[in-house]
Order: sequence, then C-alpha cells, then structure tokens
Amino acid sequence: MNQEITMNREETMNQEKEKVYDIIIIGAGTAGLSAAIYGVRAGKKVLVLEKGTYGGQIVSSSEIENYPGIEKISGYEFAQGLYQQAAGLGAEFCFEQAKAIQVQEDIKIVEAGQNIYQTKSIILATGAKNRPLGLEHEEEWIGAGISYCATCDGAFYKGKDVAVVGGGNTALEDALFLTGYCRKVYLIHRRDTFRGEEALLEELKKKDNIVFLLKKNVVALKGNEKLQAVTIKDTESGNNACGKDLCGNDLCGKEYDLEVEGLFIAIGQIPDNERFASVLALDEKGYILAGEDCKTNRTGIFAAGDCRTKTVRQLVTAAADGAVAALSACQL
Repeated sequence: MNQEITMNREETMNQEKEKVYDIIIIGAGTAGLSAAIYGVRAGKKVLVLEKGTYGGQIVSSSEIENYPGIEKISGYEFAQGLYQQAAGLGAEFCFEQAKAIQVQEDIKIVEAGQNIYQTKSIILATGAKNRPLGLEHEEEWIGAGISYCATCDGAFYKGKDVAVVGGGNTALEDALFLTGYCRKVYLIHRRDTFRGEEALLEELKKKDNIVFLLKKNVVALKGNEKLQAVTIKDTESGNNACGKDLCGNDLCGKEYDLEVEGLFIAIGQIPDNERFASVLALDEKGYILAGEDCKTNRTGIFAAGDCRTKTVRQLVTAAADGAVAALSACQL
C-alpha cells in the first residue's frame, strides 16, 4: 500500500513538471511579446519563458521616437504595454531560463529550470546581448565605472566626466542622454563617420559639453578597484588623425590616458543562441539562420527578432517578426 502511494505521488509530481502548450516562446522582448499577443489571439495556449525580466533591451531606452503610430514613449512604458497586453489576453509567463531543446518527431521538448514543457511549436526570440570590449578589468568593474546602459546608470555620474564608445544609434542616444547629467561627455568611435541617424548626431552637435574623438580605440582601462581613466589609441598614425572638424582635439595622433569616471560601452550586440547550436543552424556570427518567414532549418521552430539573420534590427522589425512567427506557428 505504501509503495502504491509513493508511486502515485511520484507520478503526480512528474505530471506537474511536464506541461503541454501549443506554442512556447523563448524570450520576452518585443519580438517574443508580439508573438505571444498574436498566438493567444489565434486561440492557442502560449507560454513565454524569460530568464530575466520582460521587455528586452528596449527597456533601457529613455525615449522611443521611431515606432509607427507612437510619437514618443519610454522603453519601459512600451515594454510594460506589450507585457500587459499579452498577459491580459491569456499568455502564460515563467521567468526561468530555457536550457535546452529536444525535437521528437512532431513534439518539441523544452527544459527550463526544474520543469519540462511539451509543445507543437517553438519561437526563439532570445535577442542579443551587449558586446564587450574584451579588456582587462571590464567585467570586474561593471558598476564601478563600466556600464552598458546609460539610462540605467547615467544619473550616478552627475557632474562628472564620462566617455561613450561606439558609433551607432545606441552610442549616440547614450551620449545625448548623458549630456544632461555629466560635466563632459567624450564620444569615442573607431571610424571617422557615425553609423547612427543623422538627426541624433545633429542634436549632439548642439551640446556644449560633448567632445568627439574619432578614429580612436579604447585599448586599456585604468584604475584602482574602479575606473579612473581609459587609454585611447588612434586607428591611424599622424597628427590630427581623426581628420574631422568634429574633433578639434590637440591630442590627435597620440596614445594617451583620458581621465573619466564612467565608460559606457555601446559597440553592438552578440546573439545569445549557443544553447541551441546542436539543434538549429547558426551563421558564423552565431545568429539563427532564418529568413523573413522566420522559419529555421527545423520544422516547427521559428526565430524572431534580433536573434536571427537579418539586415535591419529595429523595434518595428522585431514586432513584425513576432507576428510572422506566431501566425506560422499557429498553422501547425
């Protein structure tokens, strides 16, 4: 009798751990939340797995001004709206990391935390993570002078000198945001032109506390338990190596230490797909091979947003991917 009770208890525990869904979405950024909205509206049972908090990288943006139909909104408000809409429609959320995927004929198995989930379709919306400079002390000094999020940490540097490294929209946005707090903001870029939007650059040029350091790399971090300076080196030799009026810096052509108390790194992202490399085809940079239909090399597994191979990685394309992937998953 006791043995039968024990067996029944173990069977019940196993049943509780193994749950079945129509669609499992891995990642709760813009692409994942958009997919959840479209999935539940189609009458599907949807689970969203997220290792951190919902919203993805857009949460750290102070302002969004390029999403159609919304003149201006903070990244937090945008993410909050997506989450509330998805949850309100009936999507389930579990905040634990998806560790592995198994494909068993028409059924897919997702392992997350202590749970095992079964599903017909999987949508990977894992996004990307911040690309590091790869310098000594970089990871050690995160929170002690090193940051990847100006809107998160900028207020800690009020009245201080800081630097931003990068040349895309994120770097320009970070620098613009920091000019409102910091005494001086150095914008360091390895090329002589920026990849970011011209409108952002023009706004930066109007600020009197911005210094452009072009055709330069950050090659070392210096300090004692926290950042005190960064070592700058020209990408080209010769005086006035930057060759642009933007700079006007008399230290061009030299390697030198720039005293700053904060360095905000905005040099792009790298995909977070290593866990799925044994199941899905990735390109040489680690992005999931998937086209505009969001289909991967595995039937029933889709990739949406910044984690897949694509030319344009913007908020609106992430939302579009989520819709495309969810509607395709609903057809299985």
